[in-house]
Amino acid sequence: MEINEYKSDYELVEKLQKGDIGAFDQIFKKYGDRLFGFALSYLKSKEETEGLVQNVFLKIWENRKNLKKESSFKSFLFTIAYHEMCQIFRKKQIHEKFLEEQNGATNSTLNLEEQLEYKTTFEHVEKLIDQLPEKQRLIFIKSRKEGKSTKEIAAEMNLASGTIDNQISLALKFLRKKLSGTNFALLLFFAFFIQ
Repeated sequence: MEINEYKSDYELVEKLQKGDIGAFDQIFKKYGDRLFGFALSYLKSKEETEGLVQNVFLKIWENRKNLKKESSFKSFLFTIAYHEMCQIFRKKQIHEKFLEEQNGATNSTLNLEEQLEYKTTFEHVEKLIDQLPEKQRLIFIKSRKEGKSTKEIAAEMNLASGTIDNQISLALKFLRKKLSGTNFALLLFFAFFIQ
């Protein structure tokens, strides 16, 4: 990375930490296209890539006060993008398993009843996650939805790795108990929450 580029990022991040919208726009102009090209080469879908880029920059904005000026902003940006892509691929893989289970490995579409069952179960899982104690819920979301490692979450929240693992374990135990009577195929689909 060139010294001038580093200094520019340093200044932009400093302004962004203070909520400067102009700095955010400059960062988007500087890295948006690069990030789009990077993600598109893996995702092969313009729509998914656009959604990913939006999510990455939304996370940058939401976490602007915690950004570190001294670190490489570009590396941080692409690390977030990498985790987002991992989540997309993970969900796709589980979704394919779900479809195979529901359709006996055929390509037929889900009927209305199955779609409603899926939607209801998804909403149920989301409501259960909302019932978790605040710290536990935050840790669980960072782990299962954002794809962050125990080490990353521990550093972000200034907690011991053992505490993070314990909170995730308690959340999983709660979800498994609450979902014990749910259709197996739907449980397979939601494995990314409860595995």
